[in-house]
Amino acid sequence: MKTYSEAVEFLYGLQARGMKFGLRGIRSLMRSLGRPDRRLRCVHVAGSNGKGSTAAMIAATLTAAGYRTGLYTSPHLIDFSERIRIDGKPIPKKAVVRLTRRLRKVIEMHRVTFFEATTALAFQYFADERVDIAVIETGLGGRLDATNVIFPLVSVITTISLEHTNLLGNSLRKIAYEKAGIVKSGVPCVIGVRSPSALRMIKSVCRERKSRLIDTRSAGIRIHHLGLSGSTLSVSFRGVKVPKLILSLAGRHQARNAVLAIASLQELALQGFKIHEEALRHGMGSINAFTGLCGRLSLIGHNPSMIADVAHNTDGLRTLVKALRALGIHKAHVVFGVMKDKPVRTMIRVLAEVARSIAAVEPGTNRSLPAAEVGREFRRLRIPVFYQGPVAGGVALARSVAGKKGTVLVTGSHFVVGEALAALKRKKYLTINQ
Repeated sequence: MKTYSEAVEFLYGLQARGMKFGLRGIRSLMRSLGRPDRRLRCVHVAGSNGKGSTAAMIAATLTAAGYRTGLYTSPHLIDFSERIRIDGKPIPKKAVVRLTRRLRKVIEMHRVTFFEATTALAFQYFADERVDIAVIETGLGGRLDATNVIFPLVSVITTISLEHTNLLGNSLRKIAYEKAGIVKSGVPCVIGVRSPSALRMIKSVCRERKSRLIDTRSAGIRIHHLGLSGSTLSVSFRGVKVPKLILSLAGRHQARNAVLAIASLQELALQGFKIHEEALRHGMGSINAFTGLCGRLSLIGHNPSMIADVAHNTDGLRTLVKALRALGIHKAHVVFGVMKDKPVRTMIRVLAEVARSIAAVEPGTNRSLPAAEVGREFRRLRIPVFYQGPVAGGVALARSVAGKKGTVLVTGSHFVVGEALAALKRKKYLTINQ
């Protein structure tokens, strides 16, 4: 294994083993590497929606404060290296080759999965590079997620909604139990959860583990400006006031994520991290630059305006539709694809509220719902479907249908957004399933 392409193709090949819940595989990898997870100071972020944005806000502010900050997120949009960053810079290709070569024997011996191997690679890279702190986003769930071998300084749970019900449970209470699996004994837990049943479950877990719960629902938020380039808001929480904070992410919902990030940073400050208001403002105003975050109500093209959002469940799409309307966007030509395990009909009913027409697309992953089925569901609602097929073709035709003055919305999945971005940037895209 000598090249980046060979290393990534080896890792991608592990997807054939599917998803596996439990910590046995990752623990085997950690032991073989000398437990790099124990050398990391971390923030651990879980949740149904908003975890990527919240993790990015925390990481951006820590970088702005002068800390060498690791950020581990999933899935990537175009290139594997996006998952593992330090101060916003993707892991170098030579580091991917070196670490994959080092892990290969243990990966094959223990038959670990793609996500387990990638998580181990991230932890080893952060340890090798001696980051001051790492912000770690869970992959799926929490309790049995491969990232859950870490013992963080702060745990964060953003929201709870019905998702992956075949794996996490068919009620908000059961899903909350899985997400609350990241709560550790004596470690403070910051939450933005609003569902009463989910909240009761998380509070119960926190009491049992003697984890101090920081509930951000009481935060004061005032929105001064909303735009596709970002927002301006004032926040007050637990005696801290941040007036007219410029946030480089669009959408009213990002204000709640900002509160979660600020509360988490307050907890880090109590543990010795020096995070002044200047760093908070610099970080929150430069999230994309400091973390590479994209696909969160992001403007990705002009003439026509092209907006991409990785909303991948019903609540995520409701939030997206509400955010679009607040920005004065009431109708768009939608490029939409979805995974088989999602509540497709419910998601489509929500999206139909802003759909002028539909390009039903099918990303190149075996988890995708066939484009023909997506198209059929929209036709049932009497919404015109002008395309059914691969993502790149749907994006090209949607731009043509919209004309220079129209709006194109690309959404439904990280995979849809990733393939769309790759097509627009004329970059190679490798199929991913996780």
